[in-house]
Amino acid sequence: LQFQMTRSGNSKKAVSISNSSTQQNSSRPVLFKAFPLHGGMVLNLAFGAAGMATAFLFFRFRGTGVQISWKDFVHRYLSRGVVGHIEVINKQYVKVFPAEGVDSSESYLWFNIGSVDSFEHKLEVVQQEMGLDSIPVLYTSESDWTVFLGVLPTLLLGCILLFVVRRGPMAGAFGGGLKGIPFRMSKSKARIIEDRNSVRFKDVAGCEEAKLEVLEFVNFLKNPSQYQDLGARIPKGALLSGPPGTGKTLLAKATAGEASVPFITVNGSEFQEVFVGVGPARIRDVFATARKIAPCIVFIDEIDAVGRKRGQGNFGSQGEQENTLNQLLVEMDGFNSSTNIVVLAGTNRADILDPALMRPGRFDRHIRLGFPDVESRASIFKVHLNPLKLDPLLNLQSLSRKLAALTPGFTGAEISNICNEAALRAARHLNQWISTDDFEQAFQRVIGGLEKTQGLQLSEKTMVAYHEAGYAVASWFLEHADPLLKVSIVPRGKDLSYVQYLPKEQYLLTQEQLFDRMCMMLGGRAAEQVFFSQITTGAQDDLREITRSAYEQVVQFGMNKAIGLVSFDLHQQENAVTEKPYSEYKAQLIDQEVRSLVEAAFQRTFQLITDKKKMVEKVAKRLLEKEMLSRADLVELLGPPPFQQKYSYEEFVEQPEDYEEGISLPDVEKSLDKNKGDEE
Repeated sequence: LQFQMTRSGNSKKAVSISNSSTQQNSSRPVLFKAFPLHGGMVLNLAFGAAGMATAFLFFRFRGTGVQISWKDFVHRYLSRGVVGHIEVINKQYVKVFPAEGVDSSESYLWFNIGSVDSFEHKLEVVQQEMGLDSIPVLYTSESDWTVFLGVLPTLLLGCILLFVVRRGPMAGAFGGGLKGIPFRMSKSKARIIEDRNSVRFKDVAGCEEAKLEVLEFVNFLKNPSQYQDLGARIPKGALLSGPPGTGKTLLAKATAGEASVPFITVNGSEFQEVFVGVGPARIRDVFATARKIAPCIVFIDEIDAVGRKRGQGNFGSQGEQENTLNQLLVEMDGFNSSTNIVVLAGTNRADILDPALMRPGRFDRHIRLGFPDVESRASIFKVHLNPLKLDPLLNLQSLSRKLAALTPGFTGAEISNICNEAALRAARHLNQWISTDDFEQAFQRVIGGLEKTQGLQLSEKTMVAYHEAGYAVASWFLEHADPLLKVSIVPRGKDLSYVQYLPKEQYLLTQEQLFDRMCMMLGGRAAEQVFFSQITTGAQDDLREITRSAYEQVVQFGMNKAIGLVSFDLHQQENAVTEKPYSEYKAQLIDQEVRSLVEAAFQRTFQLITDKKKMVEKVAKRLLEKEMLSRADLVELLGPPPFQQKYSYEEFVEQPEDYEEGISLPDVEKSLDKNKGDEE
């Protein structure tokens, strides 16, 4: 690579990267200038078209002659004396040429012969019988163009398929390896990013700890002597893991924006091909490229595509995947700290990765990106709200805190989707700016889906209203239930209604809290049985969640006296269905305890709905009237909650306007900023 830099005074004006082929473009003919990206392709097409046109004209206009029989040759031509000479071609057929001065519309006549000896004998006999002079007979050989004509369609079809594979959409089916050079599939599709102005660390919020970890790697590469002088060994890599949408890929892009070194990015699925040996070859190519341009950062997104645990069978692509993983392990062991290559990887399935890939010396740091808390969500909202045209009456600081309080459990991708949906709704209604109503409708669109135009029948709507009223009353009068924010019976997406809660953000749950949540989810089924003496299919999702929670309490959390202090993670074990880690008697006991726990929760909820029957009916009638109730409406109907508790989201919303989220800059980032200033 040749780096060309244009300076004006002391400031850098432009940096362009070009290779030798780029510099030769100026000397190319006009055809390449007219088609700068596809000049070679157009030239090949021109040569191919010219060749096919030449072949067509040759076979179309060359003389082909007229086929005749032996009798016609003897009686119509030989007896009349119009035959000049005869040529025996390839000992297979005879060409008959007219004599000089004979006007003929055809250049020659021809007929097949069995053998040359037989033809000569019959010709001599006929000439003696007719008293004719001997006619000159010549023996020649010619190329048989019929064979070429037979294979010409096959050749044309093969050329077309080769062109489509190399240049068309089918190139993607072979991993792009056939594009440009045929069967060059060992070439990796890694991209080298040199643009450092796209995404920066200031555009990444909600993952401050992970951002500081990655920032330390950037500082390693920019100032290696700062650590090597103290005898420190620069880590080789870091694994970014966490649920989807938490910002793993965005953090890697920000690393590319902040680092002053090349950034090589590749997806793990790009190493998987149907051809044997392609994956390891591409791994070697990626690291060979990294060594040439070191110091650099290599980012492998979705590494679980090649990093799955080995020893789970060697059938089909599984063996190729293991070979690719082995090559990756060898390559990561093939460079040391002085090579100045840092490997970053992202995955949301860290539990299925091979232990050899996770050990220190390969991925020294394991960076976990979890769901953002309320402060992190506020900082994420500030990033996504900043480019939007908000209502002038709205304050960005307070709006971001309120929206963060209303979105517990949301990831950064979902927060970005909410902000975008609010902007889209404001644009659809031709508003000048985005208001709070747009954000409210965006919440409902993201949580519940698109509102259905076709409503429910009156009987179904009444059943849904009492079902949701049972939810509301159960959550209102249970101590450990999540606080209720909104109840709606407007059909959205696949759901006939939805309830929005604001759960307290906590990592440890007691047995009483889990039991109260089970009782709350059974409020709708209990209300159906109390008011209608029948049940519907509306509680299917609730029953699925209750069953999962009950099994977790009995089997995993050790919260059952009969089962004891044991834990079985069935959903993470191989062959958990056929090979259970407990006896058949223990399985029956687990089923019995789970059934007893669910039944106890339902009986408690049924008694609560029976005692609060008038309140449930009041809420249901108001729902049928308004179709949506807020927390203020529930306070009006049910009174203040009997269990007052100030949750963290309320404390967060009530903080002063000058409160700043985030954490202070560490010494690593300060030193990085200092070094950046020294370079400038």
